[in-house]
Amino acid sequence: MAGRREGPLMRANGLPSRGSRIAMAVAVGVLLGCICAFLYPDGLFQSARWHKVHSSDCESSERVNLLNGELASLFKRNAELKKQVKELSLKLQLVGQGKYPAQEQRKAGPFGTVKALRTNPTVIPDVTVNPRLAKILDEVALNNELIVALANSNVKEMLEVWFDNIKRVGIPNYLVVALDDNVESFCKSKQVPVYRRDPDEGIDSIARTGGNHAVSGLKFRILREFLQLGYSVLLSDIDIVYLQNPFDHLYRDSDVESMSDGHNNMTAYGYNDVFDEPSMGWARYAHTMRIWVYNSGFFYIRSTIPSIELLDRVAGRLSHEPKSWDQAVFNEELFFPSHPGYDGLYASRRTMDMYLFMNSKVLFKTVRKDSELRKLKPVIVHLNYHPDKFARMKAVVEFYVNGKQNALERFPDGSE
Repeated sequence: MAGRREGPLMRANGLPSRGSRIAMAVAVGVLLGCICAFLYPDGLFQSARWHKVHSSDCESSERVNLLNGELASLFKRNAELKKQVKELSLKLQLVGQGKYPAQEQRKAGPFGTVKALRTNPTVIPDVTVNPRLAKILDEVALNNELIVALANSNVKEMLEVWFDNIKRVGIPNYLVVALDDNVESFCKSKQVPVYRRDPDEGIDSIARTGGNHAVSGLKFRILREFLQLGYSVLLSDIDIVYLQNPFDHLYRDSDVESMSDGHNNMTAYGYNDVFDEPSMGWARYAHTMRIWVYNSGFFYIRSTIPSIELLDRVAGRLSHEPKSWDQAVFNEELFFPSHPGYDGLYASRRTMDMYLFMNSKVLFKTVRKDSELRKLKPVIVHLNYHPDKFARMKAVVEFYVNGKQNALERFPDGSE
C-alpha cells in the first residue's frame, strides 16, 4: 500500500516548518501594511500628530474666544464705571458750588415750614498747597477757624492795640500775616503768632510800600491758601478793638458773614427805596432794594467752593483794575445777580448784628449819645469811618475797658 507523501515544508509531526512561519509572518505584515496605507495615506504617526495638533488648536480657539468674551465684558463694565465716576464727580462739584442739592430730593413740608439749604459743604483740605502754613495753622487754629490780620510797619502802633485787646479778651486762635521783616520780628518779641509768607515780588512790592487800600486788597490772594487748607477765617483789619470773643457770636450758616457799613436797621439790613419819576404819570413810583455795603475789613468766610471763588473773582479784578477799591469789588461780586453776559456768584451771606459788630459811625454818631445804647458792650468796634484811627482806638479802650465815660466826647461825629 502506497503511503501519502509529505510536502517538503511539513515536518514529520504535521506542524509548519520554521520557513513556513516566516513566510506567513511576512504575508501578514504585508497585509497590515496595505491596510495602514489605505487608512492612513499620510502615515500612521503623522496622522496621530495631526490629530493631536488639531485637538490642541480647537481647545486654544475655544479659550481665546472665552477670553475675548470676558475682555469685552470688562470693557463694557469699565465704561459704565467711568460714566458713574464722571456723573458723581460732576454732582460733587455742583454741590461744592451750591448749584446742586447736597441732600436727596424730598417732598416739601407744610406751609411755612420749608427751609432751603444755604450752608455749603466745606472743601477737602489740601496740605500740599502750603505745608509750612498748614503746620502753623494746626498749632494756632481752634475748631479749624481763626482770626487773621495782615500788617506792615505802617500800622505797627495800631497792631499793638489790636493784639493787646485780643489777648485781654482771651482769644487764643489768631494769626498776624507779616508783610515785612520788621513786623515779623515785632510780633515774635511780643509772643504773637505770626506767619511770614515766602517771597513773592508781586505781593511783596505792595506789602512794603502800599497804603491802607493797597494792602487791604492783598488779603483776597493770601486768604485763598487758608481756605484751601480747610480753615475758616475771620478776616480782621488792624483798626479794630476786640471787647468780646467774636467766635461766640457767629452763626456759621453762610459762606460769608460780614459786618455792615450801615448805621441803622434800614441801611445795615436793607430796605425798599422808592424812586419817584413824575413824568411817568401813573407809573411814577419804582421800587428798588438797597443795602449799605459789607465791610471788607471784617468778615467771617467759610472754607467752601463759593468762598474761594469769591476770593478769586475779587483778586482777579483787582489785578486788572488797579484803581478799583477792594471793598466795592468785594460787594459787587457778592451781590450782583446773574444776567446776560455775567454769571453771578452763588454764595450765601449773612449780615452781622450792627450793635455787636459796630462800625465807628454807629458808635460816634448814635451810640455814645444814647444813654441806653451806651450800656451795650459790643463784640468789636471797627474804626473804619475815621482817619484818626489810633487815637480813637485808645479812646474806645478807655470807654469800654477802663470805664472812662467821657473818653469819646472829644471826638467829632465825622472827620475834620
